[in-house]
Amino acid sequence: MKNNLVKHKLRVYIDTSVIGGCYDVEFEKWSIKLIEEFKKGEKIAVISDITLEELEEAPEKVRKILDLIPEIYKENLLLSKEVKDLAYLYIKEGAITKKFEEDALHIAIATINKIDILASWNFKHIVNIKRIKLYNAVNLKNGYQILEIRNPREVINESI
Repeated sequence: MKNNLVKHKLRVYIDTSVIGGCYDVEFEKWSIKLIEEFKKGEKIAVISDITLEELEEAPEKVRKILDLIPEIYKENLLLSKEVKDLAYLYIKEGAITKKFEEDALHIAIATINKIDILASWNFKHIVNIKRIKLYNAVNLKNGYQILEIRNPREVINESI
């Protein structure tokens, strides 16, 4: 059971791009900094079984990054019918196409679990102002809260 101090930390859902970003020249500086903040307990790393499934196809060094974060500073979310239904609504409303359903699932699972921020380097389907507005329009229309979607550079505590 997580203690009360952990409950009040910023919960940041990270998709596979953030984890893989630790080994990408363009993104490594900020991905590594965010992972360090999770390791220190400054924020809670929220991951889902969707992310874990995607990581199965990643190189071993990428898969091992999550092992660096103490369990007390990690939260795991599971796919549910409600998540699938909300992802379907994003597709139905034109926020994203069926081809990128996994991205819709990331948005839906973060929304339903009232995550503080979703962090991603996926600028085409997730961290995209037009799509963010569409995702949040669907969220509001269906009784969910607005989801903050940012890239890791915007989430870290200090600029580099």
